[in-house]
Amino acid sequence: MLQNKRIALLGTGKLGETLLAGLLDSRTVSPNQVVTTAAHQERLSYLSQKYGVHTTLNNSKAVQGADIILICLKPQTVLEVLEKLDSKISEKQVIISAAASVPTSSILEALGKEIPIVRVMPNTPCVIKLGMTAISPGKFAKETHLAMAERIFGPIGRTIRLAEKHMDAVTGLSASGPAYFYMVIESLAEGGVKVGLPREVATELAAQTALGAAKMVLETREHPAKLKDAVTTPAGCTIDGLMELEAGGLRVALIKAVVQATKRAKELVSPN
Repeated sequence: MLQNKRIALLGTGKLGETLLAGLLDSRTVSPNQVVTTAAHQERLSYLSQKYGVHTTLNNSKAVQGADIILICLKPQTVLEVLEKLDSKISEKQVIISAAASVPTSSILEALGKEIPIVRVMPNTPCVIKLGMTAISPGKFAKETHLAMAERIFGPIGRTIRLAEKHMDAVTGLSASGPAYFYMVIESLAEGGVKVGLPREVATELAAQTALGAAKMVLETREHPAKLKDAVTTPAGCTIDGLMELEAGGLRVALIKAVVQATKRAKELVSPN
């Protein structure tokens, strides 16, 4: 699907580099199909040397002749950058935007053209190819454009299609979510230290347990409550631990974290 397609990657920071590495490692595209941009020449030199891709400081040059424009810019800069590129972008191109909180309608308004746009929201585990990316179509996006986005993000994790109205919630849950789980893992490890385990051992136990529990949910497709009940034997240790979590408000705290992060996602581009 992406064979011979030219990709302009605007904003090759951590996320952009992760996408670039995933595309090249999976041989989805070859280095000569990609041109990347960044704010500093030093960064571009690094990308060129490591990945063998074309680079430029000029976004206008990058999008000229590109079939796919992949946006990995900071949300606050996306519309400003695109407004400067409106004369360089045509309806024959496809825009895939990974900018949090920037709706496709705003991008269409900035460009003033009926361009197919796909909005995506990945998360940081994409770095190790265990990411989660939600994909939403803009007004003029078609099945082929969604399939392109899936082909780009598939090599670095799971993908799911959702209506765009859900994207801020995706940001609050799966994009912000790794930070919540890091805190849970850290807390479990601290508990292990408290009861006598070496810190390195406690951290490994906690992290692998979290990984295994997550894979159980994904692979069995069982409700988490049912899997929880399978671990919780009558009068056993687990029920005592669960009672402490309930008393400490863990369930409500995590729900509130998602709600608050979702609210903030709606404000990133328009804080007022």
